[in-house]
Amino acid sequence: MLFELMRQRRLAKLTQRELAARAGIHPETISRLERGAVVGSPGADTLRRLAAALALTPEQLFPELLSTPRTPAA
Repeated sequence: MLFELMRQRRLAKLTQRELAARAGIHPETISRLERGAVVGSPGADTLRRLAAALALTPEQLFPELLSTPRTPAA
């Protein structure tokens, strides 16, 4: 997740501050997410805001957080 957020931000040629402004969240949140310094998982609203600011779906930006684990067939 962390690498993908940073990768997509850089592909969009945005600074952390610019992405935060587009997403309507605090720049420190971007920094913490990219450094892995967030306790627990970010909220769904934060995920949606970040994805929208990067013109992606939340599933594209955070597939490991939003994918449903498959249970093995019996």
